[in-house]
Amino acid sequence: MICNADEGDPGAFMDRSILESDPHRVLEGMAIAGYAVGANQGYIYVRAEYPLAITRLQKAIQQAKRQGILGSQIFGSPIDFNIDIRVGAGAFVCGEETALITSVEGGRGVPRPRPPYPAVSGLWDKPTLINNVETLATIAVIINKGAEWFASIGTEKSKGTKIFSLTGKIQNNGLIEVPMGITLREIVEDMGGGVPDGGKVKAVQTGGPSGGCIPAHLLDTPVDYESLTQLGSMMGSGGMVVVDDSSNMVQFAHFYMDFCREESCGKCIPCRAGTLQLYNLLSKFLARQATPADLEKMEHLCQMVRSTSLCGLGISAPNPVLSTLQYFRSEYEELLTADRANGKVPAA
Repeated sequence: MICNADEGDPGAFMDRSILESDPHRVLEGMAIAGYAVGANQGYIYVRAEYPLAITRLQKAIQQAKRQGILGSQIFGSPIDFNIDIRVGAGAFVCGEETALITSVEGGRGVPRPRPPYPAVSGLWDKPTLINNVETLATIAVIINKGAEWFASIGTEKSKGTKIFSLTGKIQNNGLIEVPMGITLREIVEDMGGGVPDGGKVKAVQTGGPSGGCIPAHLLDTPVDYESLTQLGSMMGSGGMVVVDDSSNMVQFAHFYMDFCREESCGKCIPCRAGTLQLYNLLSKFLARQATPADLEKMEHLCQMVRSTSLCGLGISAPNPVLSTLQYFRSEYEELLTADRANGKVPAA
């Protein structure tokens, strides 16, 4: 049983808040999950940048052992369950479950081809259950209040609540927990207080570096897994960045591609070389040196990286570029138009 606490999205701090404020909820969820699948060993994989969370987890594990909640013969039963902490060095790719498993085993955190999936052959080739912090912290509450109570919250296909870290050009930054199906407008305008200093919302980026940008005219979209995916974005771990009308979306995509380029583990060529080439093409746009052929090349390259990469990092890395091309294509074309008008780039 593994708890994935490798929260690597820029601006995301949902897991950190839970681990620092109530680590026992996560430990209890892990023990219940371990009992359900017949596991007697649990690991919490947490990034080294969370020293306070690590300290409090260590203390909580000691307290749980003293109370007989963890360890041998829990509550006098024949059930054994122990939890150890593994500290990650901060590689974004280790949020991917197979790379995380390799790192726990002591190897370099790189993904493995699937199948076999971890549920069949995971940590040390044993069947392994992996869940994130938020899921495990919810288990005890669901057991206490019942599955029907939990299922009554949210939408038909996306049940319960979701924690988001609301950041960017927004009046009220911080964590929010909302029922699935709430609209982006309610989150950004009612809870977030809108853009400060009278600015206007231009887009909302969901899903971190793997997500996409949703334009302001689609703010009435419900926040659930299906709706966000249809718009070219995703729920991800729960990062939500508000972009105002002073921001350039090409530069925005460039920032996230720089992140993906740096965090690529390099194991597969499509991600290793593809993210670098996408970064270079975006740099070319920002330098006003791109041609119409570069725009076409970038779109083809995005599809290649998405369809041929080994793991989720490469598969989703083009999302910020594809979503900004879909909704803010004119900002890319304006850079080309400016070059042609100045006689620097011949018209296509």
